[in-house]
Amino acid sequence: MGLWRHELRLFLRQPMALPLLLLVVLLSAGSVWAGLAEVAHQREVIARIQPQQAADVAAVAASAAADGDPGNAAYYTHHVTWDPPSDLAFIALGQRDVAPFVLRVRALALEGQINESETYNAELALPGRFDWAFVLTYLAPLFAIALLHDLVASEREAGRLALLGAMARSRRGLWARRALLRSGLLFAALTLPLIVGGLIANSGWALLGVIGLAAAYLAFWTLACLAAAWLRLGSVSAAAALAAVWLIVTLVLPGLALVAINAAIPVRQGVELTLAQREAVHGGWDKPKPATMAAFFRAEPAWRNTAPVRGGFHWKWYYAFQHLGDLSVAEPVRAYRAGLERRDALTRQVGYVLPPVGLQLALHRLARTDLQAQLAYQDRIRAYHAQLRRFYYGYLFTDRPFQAADFARAPRWPEPPPQP
Repeated sequence: MGLWRHELRLFLRQPMALPLLLLVVLLSAGSVWAGLAEVAHQREVIARIQPQQAADVAAVAASAAADGDPGNAAYYTHHVTWDPPSDLAFIALGQRDVAPFVLRVRALALEGQINESETYNAELALPGRFDWAFVLTYLAPLFAIALLHDLVASEREAGRLALLGAMARSRRGLWARRALLRSGLLFAALTLPLIVGGLIANSGWALLGVIGLAAAYLAFWTLACLAAAWLRLGSVSAAAALAAVWLIVTLVLPGLALVAINAAIPVRQGVELTLAQREAVHGGWDKPKPATMAAFFRAEPAWRNTAPVRGGFHWKWYYAFQHLGDLSVAEPVRAYRAGLERRDALTRQVGYVLPPVGLQLALHRLARTDLQAQLAYQDRIRAYHAQLRRFYYGYLFTDRPFQAADFARAPRWPEPPPQP
């Protein structure tokens, strides 16, 4: 322990040592605070929208239920869905920063409602929101380089290297101790605010996985700095070389990988799917009612034996071609999703080679803010929308009046299933 205390005193005597560590603490604490604030905001939005939703439904019930028309009730009633953030979401917001976490849906064609906003590949995107994952991925390596690039070179340039080698019991032990001390202090400066944030967010044992990832990532950059020392580079040369490695590994190669993956797996944009679905829905106005109803009954045979549609406008026909609009883009939607998943799978392969990409993937998975979490939310919306359609169809296709009390019988949005 005496040797460790001696190394600590020597390190803290350096003019920039303590200011650098304090800056890391401030950046880490600021990113944790920003993440906690954003998660609190999202939860507040989810909590606030539910009483607003109840008020909206009550207003619709007061007006649309006057004539007992189920078509009006289904058309004017919005049903709110939400995806609450996990207790670890504050460390890496991921898809929650670019995709909706609250979505109001109606019993109309669904795909346009879902795909109005895009789903991005956050792991390979250039640095975005300032959260703890950003600090760890992009800034921590720079601080590691600042603290470790001249570990050996500074002693060589000061003419003390030979004397230190003669006095030390083990040269390897000396440099390993100094490297571990500096990287350990950097690790502590990064993770102490994280631990405090985890306690505030009640993140539990899952926080240990994040801490383990941070330790592994800093170990990678520590080894990179030791490699520069092994190559006997001067202080300036080592700093320049390590900065170039940082630039290439964290920014250039992920950007090139993003371009390559997007080129290898072209994916239609969600806005294109929305436009295609809306064109199919609008085209339903011009199609013969018998043909529309026949196509609908092939998709929904449970309502085949209900009363036929006669005359001009009828809600049965309207909701039939709304659903056919969803079915018309079902294959492009599946292809869109499959393309996103293939891109995500390729990104995971890139993560095995590029530590920053792999780190982002792992953090977003632990925080449940990755692409898979967003797609799971969309799947729950689709399942809920199917329940809504069946609920309203029960009134529409049996010509049963929709009373004010029936609004309370509509399916409720389920909370997400418990995570393993």
